[in-house]
Amino acid sequence: MEMLARSAAAAASCSTAHPALQLPGARAPVPCRSRLRRPGFPSLRAAAAASAAIAAEPETKVQQNSSSDTEVFACPVCYEPLIRKGPPGINLPAIYRSGFKCSKCNKSFTSKDIFLDLTVTSGTKEYSEQKPARTELFRSPLVSFLYERGWRQNFNRSGFPGLDEEFQMAQDYFEPVAGGTLLDVSCGSGLFTRKFAKSGTYSAVIALDFSENMLRQCYEFIKQDGTLLNANLALVRADISRLPFASCSVDAIHAGAAIHCWPSPSNAVAEISRVLRPGGVFVGTTFLSTPRNNPFSVEALRPLRQIVGPANTSYNFFTEGELEDLCRSCGLVNYSSKVQRAFIMFSGQKPY
Repeated sequence: MEMLARSAAAAASCSTAHPALQLPGARAPVPCRSRLRRPGFPSLRAAAAASAAIAAEPETKVQQNSSSDTEVFACPVCYEPLIRKGPPGINLPAIYRSGFKCSKCNKSFTSKDIFLDLTVTSGTKEYSEQKPARTELFRSPLVSFLYERGWRQNFNRSGFPGLDEEFQMAQDYFEPVAGGTLLDVSCGSGLFTRKFAKSGTYSAVIALDFSENMLRQCYEFIKQDGTLLNANLALVRADISRLPFASCSVDAIHAGAAIHCWPSPSNAVAEISRVLRPGGVFVGTTFLSTPRNNPFSVEALRPLRQIVGPANTSYNFFTEGELEDLCRSCGLVNYSSKVQRAFIMFSGQKPY
């Protein structure tokens, strides 16, 4: 038992190294051009199994069906773990009946709506903040309503392979971190959140978006499927550039068709890198920069983007090289991508 305890502690350490394992090949019924930099990601299955086998002190024990709030949510102001008053568990009923407070800065957070608001401005009465137009657009009730009723389906014209295939591609990337906690950031109406939660692959799935109306729409879809109401699934409002989670606390992060909407992609990917556990995996999809959606993608005009765009354009669009450079600059390794026309799925891993 003593040897097993030492193994579990080592598996949980941020500095532990693991031998690389071969990444299973992703399914691809649609033709994709794959640029895999390394054969695969090390697996976290052994570490998760060792940790689950130890009956350690309550404050360090992670339970698959009822994770403590202090092990998941953190204050977006100071990143200290939150104290929960209410029933434990990462599920909608438990979080709705709970109150959360930071012991360090004394800020309180509530879930009086159907989601837990963990933004810095949560609870403010006088102060308000306007985000860029591309961010505010998705806070509209109309856009939230239309997102799964025609808006997202139009992405197929740019090469997106369809929801089922896109989900399976992401699942293949996430296989090394199966059994862990997954964040679906910029989740929108939750079309992938629901698939991740129903897959049974993860101990908990947290749907995160800045848009209140997207989260409300997500909840409406969840209510239509009774199996998800009591699943290990939570809805959280948060800023992608200020994630309310402790460093090295999350196993997997998914961002579907999102990075081009973020006000500061570099700040967002840096935050993603911060909260991922060692060995954790980030998977994102977006539209590649083309002369049609971004004239500055043309080589001769790219220097002008520093003067004119992208702050003065609707969205941020990137080349393959820019996405890889961004991931590496934020500390992610084992970069990999799959491309079909203007669609790209890219992935990186937090180093051990």
